[in-house]
Amino acid sequence: MSFIPFDFSGRDVWVFGGAGYLGQPTVELLAKLGARVLCVDLAGRAEAFVSTKSLASAVTPAALDVRDAAATKAFVSAHLQQRDVPHGLVNMTYASTGKRLDDLTEADFDAANHGNLTATFLLAREVGNAMAARGSGSIVLFSSMYGSTSPDPNVYEPPANPNPVEYGVGKAGVQQMARYLSVHWGRSGVRVNSLSPGPFPNPNIQRDNPAFVKRLAAKSPMGRIGQSCEIAGAVAFLLSDAASYVTGHNLAVDGGWTAW
Repeated sequence: MSFIPFDFSGRDVWVFGGAGYLGQPTVELLAKLGARVLCVDLAGRAEAFVSTKSLASAVTPAALDVRDAAATKAFVSAHLQQRDVPHGLVNMTYASTGKRLDDLTEADFDAANHGNLTATFLLAREVGNAMAARGSGSIVLFSSMYGSTSPDPNVYEPPANPNPVEYGVGKAGVQQMARYLSVHWGRSGVRVNSLSPGPFPNPNIQRDNPAFVKRLAAKSPMGRIGQSCEIAGAVAFLLSDAASYVTGHNLAVDGGWTAW
């Protein structure tokens, strides 16, 4: 087999949640590697990001709330017609209430599960079936360190809430979904993997709660939090030909958080 592992020239990659804290460096790196990127986020977010970063030559912004099943089906159908079947799909979206365990209602839990699991399933199936029909493709679903381990209450000192239960439950489900889909589409040439970020607090948290960030850093074997750009390379690897024999895997990018 002869290939250039990280050359994305002529490849179309769809990134959902692409205007977020971890999504932006991922979209930028894929564009630098030669990909034609569809950056999808909630209304206005992708457009603002692409404009601010002057990425219009390589990145097309689009708006979608993946929790809306009918809108997701229509979006995928329209963009398959406009852009053809993508080479890669990245889903970085998530849902969470941020509530304490005893304050969480059944409706809250169901809504979060819909946003984390049902929406991810539907998007992956709509795009994955098109990839399978073509005979190739790579899908990266986003889990979390909290899909593999429980939050340490000592990190979340009051008034902070521990990372909520519905988030971890959903992210654990995403890992299993990736394994299942990797088997389902394996002989159709479609690879499916999940990626689990560790402690990557967004800039607002870093600014407003330095003590919390210090506790996160202390819990990591590497003694620091992750930087957003450190997710981008892992995504590019899983999408690329360098990972051509990698499927059904959950890649932890967590500074060793889940190693102890």
